[in-house]
Amino acid sequence: MICATLLLLVAGGLVTSNDASLAVPDWPTSFGSFHMPRMTGGVLYEHGHRLIAASIAILVFCLAVWTWAGTRQRHLRTLTALAAAGIIAQAVLGGLSVLSANWADPRWRLALATAHGVFGQIMFCLLASVALLTSRSWQQEPARTIDAADAPRLRIWTGLLVFMLFVQLVLGAAFRHVWTKWGPGTGERMEAGRIVSWFLVPHMLNAILTAAVLVVATVMVMKRAGGNRSLKMPGMFLHVLLLAQLLLGVGALLTRVVWHMDTPQPEGPLIWTTVAHQTAGALMLLTATVLAIQVRRASPLAAGEERSFHKSPSREAVTV
Repeated sequence: MICATLLLLVAGGLVTSNDASLAVPDWPTSFGSFHMPRMTGGVLYEHGHRLIAASIAILVFCLAVWTWAGTRQRHLRTLTALAAAGIIAQAVLGGLSVLSANWADPRWRLALATAHGVFGQIMFCLLASVALLTSRSWQQEPARTIDAADAPRLRIWTGLLVFMLFVQLVLGAAFRHVWTKWGPGTGERMEAGRIVSWFLVPHMLNAILTAAVLVVATVMVMKRAGGNRSLKMPGMFLHVLLLAQLLLGVGALLTRVVWHMDTPQPEGPLIWTTVAHQTAGALMLLTATVLAIQVRRASPLAAGEERSFHKSPSREAVTV
Protein backbone atom coordinates (compact mmCIF):
# COMPACT_ATOMS: atom_id res chain seq x y z
CA MET A 1 0.00 0.00 0.00
CA ILE A 2 2.85 2.40 0.77
CA CYS A 3 4.40 1.78 -2.66
CA ALA A 4 1.01 2.34 -4.29
CA THR A 5 0.59 5.60 -2.40
CA LEU A 6 4.05 6.75 -3.50
CA LEU A 7 3.02 5.93 -7.08
CA LEU A 8 -0.10 8.05 -6.54
CA LEU A 9 2.03 10.99 -5.38
CA VAL A 10 4.19 10.67 -8.49
CA ALA A 11 1.06 10.53 -10.65
CA GLY A 12 -0.28 13.65 -8.94
CA GLY A 13 3.02 15.40 -9.53
CA LEU A 14 2.81 14.54 -13.22
CA VAL A 15 -0.70 16.01 -13.34
CA THR A 16 0.56 19.31 -11.91
CA SER A 17 3.76 19.48 -13.95
CA ASN A 18 1.87 18.73 -17.17
CA ASP A 19 -0.84 21.26 -16.20
CA ALA A 20 -3.39 18.49 -16.75
CA SER A 21 -5.63 19.02 -13.71
CA LEU A 22 -8.50 20.20 -15.93
CA ALA A 23 -7.93 17.70 -18.73
CA VAL A 24 -10.99 15.93 -17.29
CA PRO A 25 -13.27 18.89 -16.47
CA ASP A 26 -15.80 17.14 -14.23
CA TRP A 27 -15.90 14.99 -11.10
CA PRO A 28 -16.68 12.29 -9.97
CA THR A 29 -17.55 11.41 -13.56
CA SER A 30 -15.19 11.77 -16.51
CA PHE A 31 -16.75 13.71 -19.37
CA GLY A 32 -20.19 12.99 -17.89
CA SER A 33 -19.72 9.23 -17.67
CA PHE A 34 -18.15 6.56 -15.48
CA HIS A 35 -16.83 4.78 -18.56
CA MET A 36 -13.11 4.84 -19.32
CA PRO A 37 -12.26 7.90 -21.47
CA ARG A 38 -9.68 7.89 -24.23
CA MET A 39 -6.36 7.91 -22.36
CA THR A 40 -4.41 10.43 -24.43
CA GLY A 41 -2.72 13.72 -23.65
CA GLY A 42 -3.57 15.27 -20.31
CA VAL A 43 -6.44 12.79 -19.79
CA LEU A 44 -3.84 10.04 -19.37
CA TYR A 45 -2.33 11.86 -16.39
CA GLU A 46 -5.52 13.12 -14.75
CA HIS A 47 -7.72 10.05 -15.19
CA GLY A 48 -4.79 7.74 -14.45
CA HIS A 49 -4.30 9.64 -11.20
CA ARG A 50 -7.96 9.09 -10.35
CA LEU A 51 -7.79 5.36 -11.08
CA ILE A 52 -4.77 4.88 -8.81
CA ALA A 53 -6.49 6.92 -6.09
CA ALA A 54 -9.65 4.80 -6.33
CA SER A 55 -7.60 1.61 -6.01
CA ILE A 56 -5.84 2.90 -2.89
CA ALA A 57 -9.17 4.01 -1.40
CA ILE A 58 -10.47 0.44 -1.69
CA LEU A 59 -7.32 -0.88 0.01
CA VAL A 60 -7.61 1.65 2.84
CA PHE A 61 -11.27 0.82 3.50
CA CYS A 62 -10.44 -2.90 3.52
CA LEU A 63 -7.59 -2.23 5.95
CA ALA A 64 -9.89 -0.26 8.26
CA VAL A 65 -12.53 -3.01 8.29
CA TRP A 66 -9.88 -5.68 8.83
CA THR A 67 -8.31 -3.75 11.70
CA TRP A 68 -11.59 -3.05 13.49
CA ALA A 69 -12.60 -6.70 13.12
CA GLY A 70 -9.24 -8.18 14.09
CA THR A 71 -7.82 -6.06 16.90
CA ARG A 72 -8.93 -4.21 20.02
CA GLN A 73 -5.91 -1.90 20.04
CA ARG A 74 -7.19 1.65 20.27
CA HIS A 75 -4.31 3.35 18.45
CA LEU A 76 -4.59 1.06 15.42
CA ARG A 77 -8.34 1.50 15.24
CA THR A 78 -7.94 5.26 15.49
CA LEU A 79 -5.26 5.44 12.79
CA THR A 80 -7.15 3.27 10.31
CA ALA A 81 -10.36 5.22 10.94
CA LEU A 82 -8.45 8.45 10.30
CA ALA A 83 -7.01 6.93 7.13
CA ALA A 84 -10.47 6.00 5.85
CA ALA A 85 -11.83 9.47 6.66
CA GLY A 86 -8.74 11.09 5.17
CA ILE A 87 -9.06 9.24 1.89
CA ILE A 88 -12.60 10.59 1.54
CA ALA A 89 -11.47 14.11 2.40
CA GLN A 90 -8.63 13.89 -0.10
CA ALA A 91 -10.98 12.75 -2.85
CA VAL A 92 -13.32 15.65 -2.11
CA LEU A 93 -10.41 18.11 -2.17
CA GLY A 94 -9.32 16.75 -5.53
CA GLY A 95 -12.85 16.96 -6.88
CA LEU A 96 -13.31 20.52 -5.64
CA SER A 97 -10.02 21.60 -7.19
CA VAL A 98 -11.47 20.48 -10.55
CA LEU A 99 -15.04 21.73 -10.11
CA SER A 100 -13.94 25.10 -8.70
CA ALA A 101 -12.59 26.05 -12.13
CA ASN A 102 -16.20 26.81 -13.09
CA TRP A 103 -17.21 29.03 -10.18
CA ALA A 104 -14.42 29.90 -7.75
CA ASP A 105 -12.02 32.81 -7.60
CA PRO A 106 -8.63 31.75 -9.08
CA ARG A 107 -7.02 32.19 -5.67
CA TRP A 108 -9.43 29.67 -4.17
CA ARG A 109 -8.63 27.23 -6.97
CA LEU A 110 -4.94 27.53 -6.19
CA ALA A 111 -5.59 27.11 -2.46
CA LEU A 112 -7.62 23.94 -3.09
CA ALA A 113 -4.99 22.50 -5.41
CA THR A 114 -2.23 23.25 -2.92
CA ALA A 115 -4.23 21.74 -0.05
CA HIS A 116 -4.86 18.63 -2.15
CA GLY A 117 -1.13 18.18 -2.76
CA VAL A 118 -0.19 18.78 0.87
CA PHE A 119 -2.88 16.52 2.29
CA GLY A 120 -1.80 13.74 -0.04
CA GLN A 121 1.59 13.64 1.66
CA ILE A 122 -0.04 13.73 5.09
CA MET A 123 -1.99 10.63 4.07
CA PHE A 124 1.26 9.06 2.84
CA CYS A 125 2.79 9.49 6.30
CA LEU A 126 -0.37 8.30 8.05
CA LEU A 127 -0.47 5.07 6.04
CA ALA A 128 3.25 4.56 6.66
CA SER A 129 2.59 4.93 10.39
CA VAL A 130 -0.07 2.22 10.20
CA ALA A 131 2.35 -0.03 8.32
CA LEU A 132 5.05 0.58 10.93
CA LEU A 133 2.78 -0.12 13.90
CA THR A 134 1.54 -3.37 12.34
CA SER A 135 4.96 -4.62 11.22
CA ARG A 136 6.73 -7.61 12.75
CA SER A 137 9.64 -5.48 13.91
CA TRP A 138 7.25 -3.33 15.93
CA GLN A 139 6.18 -6.41 17.92
CA GLN A 140 9.70 -6.75 19.32
CA GLU A 141 11.16 -4.52 21.99
CA PRO A 142 13.90 -2.09 20.83
CA ALA A 143 17.43 -3.47 21.12
CA ARG A 144 18.28 -0.56 23.42
CA THR A 145 16.18 2.21 24.89
CA ILE A 146 17.20 5.85 24.93
CA ASP A 147 18.43 7.21 28.25
CA ALA A 148 15.76 9.04 30.21
CA ALA A 149 17.89 12.20 30.27
CA ASP A 150 18.18 12.29 26.46
CA ALA A 151 14.63 11.27 25.55
CA PRO A 152 12.89 14.68 25.89
CA ARG A 153 15.46 16.46 23.71
CA LEU A 154 15.35 13.79 21.03
CA ARG A 155 11.57 13.83 20.92
CA ILE A 156 11.56 17.62 20.60
CA TRP A 157 14.17 17.65 17.82
CA THR A 158 12.57 14.87 15.78
CA GLY A 159 9.17 16.50 16.20
CA LEU A 160 10.64 19.83 15.08
CA LEU A 161 12.13 18.12 12.02
CA VAL A 162 8.72 16.77 10.99
CA PHE A 163 7.22 20.25 11.45
CA MET A 164 9.95 21.96 9.40
CA LEU A 165 9.57 19.44 6.58
CA PHE A 166 5.82 20.03 6.61
CA VAL A 167 6.33 23.80 6.32
CA GLN A 168 8.74 23.15 3.46
CA LEU A 169 6.11 21.01 1.76
CA VAL A 170 3.48 23.77 2.01
CA LEU A 171 5.85 26.42 0.63
CA GLY A 172 6.98 24.20 -2.22
CA ALA A 173 3.46 23.15 -3.17
CA ALA A 174 2.27 26.76 -3.13
CA PHE A 175 5.13 27.92 -5.37
CA ARG A 176 4.65 25.07 -7.79
CA HIS A 177 0.92 25.61 -8.25
CA VAL A 178 1.20 29.39 -8.50
CA TRP A 179 4.02 29.16 -11.05
CA THR A 180 2.20 26.53 -13.12
CA LYS A 181 -1.08 28.47 -13.20
CA TRP A 182 0.05 32.10 -13.11
CA GLY A 183 3.72 32.08 -14.01
CA PRO A 184 5.48 33.08 -17.24
CA GLY A 185 4.16 31.34 -20.34
CA THR A 186 0.61 31.05 -18.98
CA GLY A 187 -2.55 32.90 -19.94
CA GLU A 188 -3.00 34.36 -16.44
CA ARG A 189 0.45 35.87 -16.19
CA MET A 190 1.70 37.03 -12.79
CA GLU A 191 4.99 38.85 -12.45
CA ALA A 192 7.70 36.22 -12.13
CA GLY A 193 9.69 38.28 -9.63
CA ARG A 194 6.70 38.50 -7.32
CA ILE A 195 6.14 34.73 -7.41
CA VAL A 196 9.81 34.13 -6.68
CA SER A 197 9.85 36.64 -3.80
CA TRP A 198 6.63 35.48 -2.19
CA PHE A 199 6.95 31.72 -2.62
CA LEU A 200 10.33 30.50 -3.88
CA VAL A 201 12.62 32.58 -1.64
CA PRO A 202 10.83 31.49 1.57
CA HIS A 203 10.98 27.90 0.31
CA MET A 204 14.74 28.16 -0.23
CA LEU A 205 15.41 29.90 3.10
CA ASN A 206 13.34 27.33 4.96
CA ALA A 207 15.28 24.60 3.16
CA ILE A 208 18.48 25.85 4.80
CA LEU A 209 16.88 25.86 8.25
CA THR A 210 15.32 22.45 7.67
CA ALA A 211 18.63 20.97 6.56
CA ALA A 212 20.28 22.27 9.73
CA VAL A 213 17.53 20.83 11.93
CA LEU A 214 17.77 17.51 10.07
CA VAL A 215 21.51 17.21 10.60
CA VAL A 216 21.29 18.12 14.30
CA ALA A 217 18.33 15.82 14.99
CA THR A 218 19.66 12.79 13.14
CA VAL A 219 23.20 13.07 14.55
CA MET A 220 21.80 13.35 18.07
CA VAL A 221 19.61 10.27 17.56
CA MET A 222 22.30 8.15 15.89
CA LYS A 223 24.88 8.97 18.58
CA ARG A 224 22.49 7.71 21.23
CA ALA A 225 20.98 4.81 19.28
CA GLY A 226 23.52 2.21 20.35
CA GLY A 227 22.68 -1.00 18.51
CA ASN A 228 19.11 0.03 17.72
CA ARG A 229 18.85 -0.17 13.92
CA SER A 230 15.31 1.21 13.98
CA LEU A 231 16.85 4.53 15.04
CA LYS A 232 20.04 4.44 12.99
CA MET A 233 18.59 3.46 9.61
CA PRO A 234 16.05 6.32 9.30
CA GLY A 235 18.75 8.80 10.31
CA MET A 236 21.19 7.51 7.70
CA PHE A 237 18.47 7.42 5.04
CA LEU A 238 17.56 11.04 5.80
CA HIS A 239 21.16 12.10 5.14
CA VAL A 240 21.09 10.39 1.74
CA LEU A 241 17.72 11.94 0.93
CA LEU A 242 18.92 15.38 2.01
CA LEU A 243 21.83 15.29 -0.42
CA ALA A 244 19.60 14.02 -3.24
CA GLN A 245 16.93 16.60 -2.45
CA LEU A 246 19.38 19.50 -2.51
CA LEU A 247 20.66 18.41 -5.92
CA LEU A 248 17.12 17.92 -7.23
CA GLY A 249 16.14 21.32 -5.84
CA VAL A 250 18.94 22.98 -7.78
CA GLY A 251 17.87 21.07 -10.88
CA ALA A 252 14.24 22.13 -10.43
CA LEU A 253 15.32 25.76 -9.96
CA LEU A 254 17.39 25.71 -13.14
CA THR A 255 14.79 24.01 -15.31
CA ARG A 256 11.80 25.95 -14.00
CA VAL A 257 13.09 29.45 -13.29
CA VAL A 258 16.51 29.96 -14.87
CA TRP A 259 16.50 28.12 -18.19
CA HIS A 260 12.79 28.00 -19.07
CA MET A 261 11.50 31.24 -17.58
CA ASP A 262 9.45 32.26 -20.65
CA THR A 263 9.03 28.85 -22.24
CA PRO A 264 5.42 27.62 -22.49
CA GLN A 265 4.92 24.79 -20.03
CA PRO A 266 5.35 21.90 -19.75
CA GLU A 267 8.93 21.09 -20.75
CA GLY A 268 10.38 17.59 -20.36
CA PRO A 269 13.37 18.45 -18.11
CA LEU A 270 11.16 20.63 -15.92
CA ILE A 271 8.59 17.85 -15.48
CA TRP A 272 11.02 15.20 -14.35
CA THR A 273 13.14 17.39 -12.08
CA THR A 274 10.12 18.84 -10.27
CA VAL A 275 8.36 15.48 -9.90
CA ALA A 276 11.57 13.89 -8.60
CA HIS A 277 12.04 16.83 -6.20
CA GLN A 278 8.49 16.41 -4.92
CA THR A 279 8.91 12.64 -4.52
CA ALA A 280 12.16 12.97 -2.58
CA GLY A 281 10.48 15.52 -0.32
CA ALA A 282 7.64 13.10 0.38
CA LEU A 283 10.13 10.37 1.27
CA MET A 284 11.93 12.75 3.61
CA LEU A 285 8.70 13.65 5.41
CA LEU A 286 7.78 9.96 5.70
CA THR A 287 11.22 8.96 7.01
CA ALA A 288 11.26 11.81 9.53
CA THR A 289 7.82 10.72 10.74
CA VAL A 290 9.03 7.14 11.16
CA LEU A 291 12.10 8.38 13.04
CA ALA A 292 9.96 10.47 15.40
CA ILE A 293 7.75 7.46 16.13
CA GLN A 294 10.75 5.21 16.70
CA VAL A 295 12.30 7.74 19.08
CA ARG A 296 9.11 7.79 21.10
CA ARG A 297 9.04 3.99 21.10
CA ALA A 298 12.64 3.74 22.32
CA SER A 299 12.13 6.37 25.02
CA PRO A 300 11.47 5.31 28.61
CA LEU A 301 7.75 5.11 29.26
CA ALA A 302 6.34 8.39 30.50
CA ALA A 303 3.73 8.37 33.21
CA GLY A 304 0.31 7.60 31.78
CA GLU A 305 1.57 6.41 28.39
CA GLU A 306 -0.13 3.32 27.08
CA ARG A 307 2.04 0.25 26.86
CA SER A 308 0.17 -0.89 23.78
CA PHE A 309 1.71 1.91 21.72
CA HIS A 310 5.17 0.53 22.33
CA LYS A 311 4.43 -3.12 21.76
CA SER A 312 1.62 -4.85 19.92
CA PRO A 313 0.81 -8.44 20.87
CA SER A 314 1.49 -10.64 17.88
CA ARG A 315 -1.85 -12.40 18.01
CA GLU A 316 -3.62 -9.06 17.61
CA ALA A 317 -1.34 -7.69 14.91
CA VAL A 318 -2.70 -6.62 11.58
CA THR A 319 -0.33 -6.94 8.66
CA VAL A 320 -0.35 -4.30 5.94
